[in-house]
Amino acid sequence: MKERLIELLIEKAFKYSEEPVFKLVSGRMSNYYFNCKAVTLHPEGMHLIGNLIFDMIRDSGAKGIGGLTLGADPIADAAAYTSYLKQAPVEAFVVRKSAKSHGTMQWIEGNIQRGDRVVIVDDVITTGKSTIEAIEKAKEAGLDIVKVIALVDRQEGGRENIEAIGFRVEAVVTREEVMKVYRAAGR
Repeated sequence: MKERLIELLIEKAFKYSEEPVFKLVSGRMSNYYFNCKAVTLHPEGMHLIGNLIFDMIRDSGAKGIGGLTLGADPIADAAAYTSYLKQAPVEAFVVRKSAKSHGTMQWIEGNIQRGDRVVIVDDVITTGKSTIEAIEKAKEAGLDIVKVIALVDRQEGGRENIEAIGFRVEAVVTREEVMKVYRAAGR
């Protein structure tokens, strides 16, 4: 499944240039670009991601899985759906980019509550900023973060930034793994 996921990422989500032509959220230019939504919203991508991530969280004791909207949403949904099919349900949740401006004014949506064990996910980790934001909001909500997972680790310091605040990061796929397959295909 991981090999097929890497193929899908290369086919639908990955761009590479010898010159740094891709502008990142940070404003920095890069040789690599991952638009993971093209895979996380793809039917086969959802199947692969749901199964791979469910296997990573199966024994974590997590009640919920989620992260900062929008990148984390389809990943959490795929893992939650897969968890139900495998008769070990884990709730998906969403961390908003800003608090809801009406009603309960919540930062986090879903069927989780203070004290629940959760997994934070993100589609791509570069600097770790969005993952750290999700971690901070989850902690403020009283959630117990048991694991942090990135679909793709760009290997540009994000993992180290997240680990510096006390959370180990697991990646489904690294940029290095993608480049190995990309180059082996003669690209």
